Amino acid sequence: MTYLLDSGFLYSSIDTNDIYHNAVVAIARSIRGRVLFPTPAITETAYFLSKNVGLASTIDFLGRLSTSEFELVSPEPTDLLRSAEILRKYNDSNIDFVDACIAAMAERLNITRILTVDRRHFSMFRPTHCEAFELLPQ
Repeated sequence: MTYLLDSGFLYSSIDTNDIYHNAVVAIARSIRGRVLFPTPAITETAYFLSKNVGLASTIDFLGRLSTSEFELVSPEPTDLLRSAEILRKYNDSNIDFVDACIAAMAERLNITRILTVDRRHFSMFRPTHCEAFELLPQ
């Protein structure tokens, strides 16, 4: 089983004061399979950590990322084109680039499970390869 990791999920797993922290940690402990972390989400995660938790947590996150079990994956040119299409299609919904890129990469990689706390955006997507994404935590 393969999952794509969104920045909000990872942020919530690190910030013990986040409202999703306990649910995210429980899901993270139960995952059996590959967890792909799109490289555009690194910047967003680092930003959230610096802004809300502090620079020390950002430094720790970046230091541990290189030895984590997450597989870093970069978007391909086709993912960028598809991200633009997604942003255009959902332009009234305040979708950001990272969310659009994750959706595009999920389509290309045929992944249906997304680790995210952003239910609002990811539940609105209509992927081309499945009826809807399975969002965790539920």
